[in-house]
Amino acid sequence: MGQKRTIATSASEERLEKLLEERLKSGANQTVIDNRIWDLFGETWCVMFTDLSGFSRGVAQFGIIHFLQTIYESQRILIPVLDEYDGILLKDEGDSFLVLFRNTNKAIQCAIQMQKTVKKYNEGKLAEEQILLCVGLGYGKILKIGDTDVFGSEVNAASKLGEDTAKAWDILVTSSVKENAETVVDFDFEEIEDVPPGADGAFRLMYSLDDSKWVVL
Repeated sequence: MGQKRTIATSASEERLEKLLEERLKSGANQTVIDNRIWDLFGETWCVMFTDLSGFSRGVAQFGIIHFLQTIYESQRILIPVLDEYDGILLKDEGDSFLVLFRNTNKAIQCAIQMQKTVKKYNEGKLAEEQILLCVGLGYGKILKIGDTDVFGSEVNAASKLGEDTAKAWDILVTSSVKENAETVVDFDFEEIEDVPPGADGAFRLMYSLDDSKWVVL
């Protein structure tokens, strides 16, 4: 199985490289080539980026080994949640996840459940041992190159929201996520001013950590 995945990924990367080489040639019809690239690799996904709040500052204070443990623990408790909501973990780099979902509402519900999971994990722990999660979501047509990487405006926007804008407990989403979410009663959206490049708007998810009322911590 692993070998098949490697072959498929290599074939996708090789095809993309050839098309990009053609695109660079003098007189190339870039519109036609761009359409071919989108036909080959264009897919619609909900994209999730996660980050751990205060991680870099904490490394300086408590040391890298302590926070390698934090990364390990975050993976241990959160990856099962991704599996439960049919998320595909494309990358885990340092304290961040890149995850894909076919269903927007599953991505939102997964993000909420991840926050509930870390809340439960944090109970009774010292501040430096707690996991504080930030989440960003985008939705739309992206370029997916095998199982190695994704590109697109919604990818960039989700990354900006999750890794730069969001604070602990935040779930921030693009307007495209809001527009494609089914109406439910257990969450709502609050518009924010910090709109990332590539998105038409951005919102903070209003949700509950204790199933009693919406909260933003």
